Order: sequence, then C-alpha cells, then structure tokens
Amino acid sequence: MLKILAVCGNGMGTSMVIKLKVKNVLAKNKIECSLDSCSVGQAKSMVNNFDIVLCSNHLLKEVKVNERTKLIGLQNLMDEKELEAKLISAL
Repeated sequence: MLKILAVCGNGMGTSMVIKLKVKNVLAKNKIECSLDSCSVGQAKSMVNNFDIVLCSNHLLKEVKVNERTKLIGLQNLMDEKELEAKLISAL
C-alpha cells in the first residue's frame, strides 16, 4: 500500500490541511493509501519509511529523502489542483 506523509513546521496545522487535501484527491481518484502527518523535526527520522512526502516549498531544503521516496513541494497549500497535479504525476 502507498504510504504518504504530510510535513509542516510544527506538525499541527499545515500538515493536517495537506493531509485532508491529499485524502480528498486520493478518494476522487480511487487510490488507497496510508496517510500520516508530522513536523519537519519528526520527519527527519522517519521520512524514508514513506513513498511520498509532501511539504511547502520553503521546507524542501530541510527534508532529506532517499532515492526511493518522492519529495513534493507545494507553492499554495490551499490549491487542491496544484496538489492533485503534483501527486498524480508522482504516482
């Protein structure tokens, strides 16, 4: 099963927004996955356990992934169309 992680600075607000938007996009496209969220600090130790990691563009430099994990940066966290386009192209 596909594993997706939403990351933000503190692991509370923004990552939860991303998580909800991802859930909507995946349901719309009938894609099953496991979905989690956390802070950038937490992500550093667990990021490579996921297939896809999503965060805002300004956090991209702080999240280091291996070659198996896809890292997606989002310009506008509220733009579900941007999220959908980037997420679907990463699958």
